[in-house]
Amino acid sequence: MRTCPCCGLTQTMPEIPRGHRACCARCGTTLRSPESRLRANSRTAAVSLAALILYPLAVTLPILEVSKLGHQQETGILEGTARLLADGHLAVGLVVLVCSVLLPVMKLISLLLLSSGTAFLGRRHRAFTYQVVEWTGRFGMLDVLLVAILVAVLKLGDVVTVRPGPGVLAFSACVLLSLLASALFDPHALWEEPA
Repeated sequence: MRTCPCCGLTQTMPEIPRGHRACCARCGTTLRSPESRLRANSRTAAVSLAALILYPLAVTLPILEVSKLGHQQETGILEGTARLLADGHLAVGLVVLVCSVLLPVMKLISLLLLSSGTAFLGRRHRAFTYQVVEWTGRFGMLDVLLVAILVAVLKLGDVVTVRPGPGVLAFSACVLLSLLASALFDPHALWEEPA
């Protein structure tokens, strides 16, 4: 039995010959076989691992270069977060810490664990972990909004110049890999793997 991911129709799916695909009887959406779901999740594991490898560069390389009255400062995400917390800007510092450091790492580790088919997590725990990953994905752009507000506040004509640093490329690549890992992951495979 297979349920269409588009229209929700539950239908029987016979053995599909190699080179053919099964389509939903109602809407024509391609129905994935368990094998293709596991292949998609192995791609998710590879992309998640690549993002985790790139992540230390993304948070340590300078993201912004700020020039103010001849003085130039560069700051990365971790250094900027530490400065915000040390200067007493607890609310902004905690938002940046949670949204830029903690949630992305937890999301990538969770996707890596879920897609690698680890046996130490039961099916219910895997489902709960996936629901948490989906819920925390809503806050992924909050830190980008804060950087946009920061640049808008700092941009005072010719007095302050804000330029992207080399860490922007690493951070952007990490964000794109994280989004790709989320898009590739097929949660139906959580129920089809042996517990």
